Amino acid sequence: MTTTRRSILAGLAACFLPPFTGGVSRASARDEGGKCTPSKLAAMMGDYPHTHALVTGAVASPCIALDFARVSAPAAAFARTVAMEFDVSELSLVTFLMAKAYGRDLVLLPAVNLSRFQHAYLVYDSSRGVMTPKDLEHARIGTRLFTATTPSWLRGILARDYGVNLDRVQWSAWQAPNVPEYRDPPNVKRIAQADLAELLFSRQVDAIVADPVPDDPRLKPVIADPGAAAKAWAAKNHAIQINHMVVVKRDIAERDPETVREVWRMMKESKRRAGAGGDPEFTPFGLAANRRNLEAAIDYIYATGVLPRRPSVDELFHPITASLT
Repeated sequence: MTTTRRSILAGLAACFLPPFTGGVSRASARDEGGKCTPSKLAAMMGDYPHTHALVTGAVASPCIALDFARVSAPAAAFARTVAMEFDVSELSLVTFLMAKAYGRDLVLLPAVNLSRFQHAYLVYDSSRGVMTPKDLEHARIGTRLFTATTPSWLRGILARDYGVNLDRVQWSAWQAPNVPEYRDPPNVKRIAQADLAELLFSRQVDAIVADPVPDDPRLKPVIADPGAAAKAWAAKNHAIQINHMVVVKRDIAERDPETVREVWRMMKESKRRAGAGGDPEFTPFGLAANRRNLEAAIDYIYATGVLPRRPSVDELFHPITASLT
């Protein structure tokens, strides 16, 4: 996966409601001499190469201790982040944008924890014949969560790049939205939790968004040659496709910016220790490095109708988090 994504980036380089309150934020206290009293921040983050030293405690701080929640996968705890349970957290970019639209007082840290090109994750059963993007206009697609980042990106890609009328697509999803105020549109059917591949092979759906894609020779990508399609997308948009970033409660940034800067220092040190293994091209840090990535994400995600308005990049940050480099 890394080799493919890096080759795409190499080609790209060549081309060129009221605020919700909940939870308790605990920032570090400092005396008049500037010395800090260590305290805990509730945190949630996946264990990736670039975060491994952070989440395992190998990168430490005299001022703060990150108390990481035990979760099976970051996505399993995104609803808890929306409920303001964590002070610092990984979060799906789509869920973050929705959460802000519904009043959650979270701001971005300019750190990408996960990104990838999404084209390969929409698959169909090739034993039933060939399927193209336009065939989806009268098809049923199964997914875990309608507003998960991968299907959200794919809807934007299908509409903007392949001319698919999204109103004609039927979706089957088993997970409720992470932002409880949001209501799925009429073309989304809530189903009992099920194995998506089984739904596909039993012909209850015509395509699925699968992550990971099961190792079955019958499964083929709806977007033919997804690697080439991703390369063309990158060259056209001069961006990567962000899945997850890191958020912090706004009140922490306002009350104790040094705490935010210390979290950032720890994150950067963890990434430095990972070196090339941290896939730096797909985990960029800093607002300057991510502005175009965020612009592209907002363009594609807003076009799918899950956001009530198109936010600007700058309003996603607090001045303190925007200044982190």
